[in-house]
Amino acid sequence: MSAGLAAALLTSLRPRQWTKNLLLFAGLVFSQSAAEPSSVVRACLGFLVFCLLSGAVYLFNDCVDAPQDRRHPLKRHRPIAAGRLPVATARRWAFGLGIFALAVSWLLGRGFGATATAFAALNLAYSLGLKRIVIVDVVGIAVGFVLRAVASVEVLRPVHGTVPLSPWLILCTFLLALFLGFAKRRAEYVQEASSNHAARPSLRRYGRRMLDVLVVATFVATLAAYVLYTLATGTVVQFGTYKLLFTTPFVAVGLGRYLVLVFKDDRGGRPHEILLTDPAIQVAVLGWITTVCLIIGLHR
Repeated sequence: MSAGLAAALLTSLRPRQWTKNLLLFAGLVFSQSAAEPSSVVRACLGFLVFCLLSGAVYLFNDCVDAPQDRRHPLKRHRPIAAGRLPVATARRWAFGLGIFALAVSWLLGRGFGATATAFAALNLAYSLGLKRIVIVDVVGIAVGFVLRAVASVEVLRPVHGTVPLSPWLILCTFLLALFLGFAKRRAEYVQEASSNHAARPSLRRYGRRMLDVLVVATFVATLAAYVLYTLATGTVVQFGTYKLLFTTPFVAVGLGRYLVLVFKDDRGGRPHEILLTDPAIQVAVLGWITTVCLIIGLHR
């Protein structure tokens, strides 16, 4: 493979978007096993499996969307749409990476393998049609994040036994993903309304006012669900303290900062890049992680 083709392939795998798979390490924190080498290794392997699956899905999605992407002012520069990566080559790599990642996932455990397979199936369905249905498109993305959270627990099960996963935490993950998803749709709507290129199919059924309401509603619901999670009886019993409530300010600052970026700067279109570049959100995330680890560590 030539250097140019390899570079095009790597770009199409979208490694910058793999930050979404950092959720695979959540199980380490909430199972209180971050100091156990075997658990850390399995979490890292789970993260790599989901990165490969994500890359395979991006390749497949770009193959499906190539005709439409060629009419988009930005997406036309993607390697497959621009012709730098042949569709046939992209499909072979998508199939190969997907099969390899799924094979490894089943080796890591039946629960993890089943979750990874469900994640792959959901994303294939999304690429083939779900992304064209209003509301369902964002719900599909949110379910993908929930599957990541479940996978973070399932990958540890063979070495750590049953790892409790609070329904409130699942709800928080789902609502946060909805918030980010609707914020992204809003940014796309604003961008495409001000230009004359073809819109994402589902955007034709959204409206600016509708998206504004959905973004604010999911912001409030996410913050409320997180507070209820920290105060839930199961959470207090699991960690032996109610002090996780004190991590709420970091969540509020992070979500609030993102809300400002969405409405003031119309920057909701690339949440993964905001996580990598916005200092305020980075401080909020690091503060939350540090505080959670300290609280859990002090009450083990």
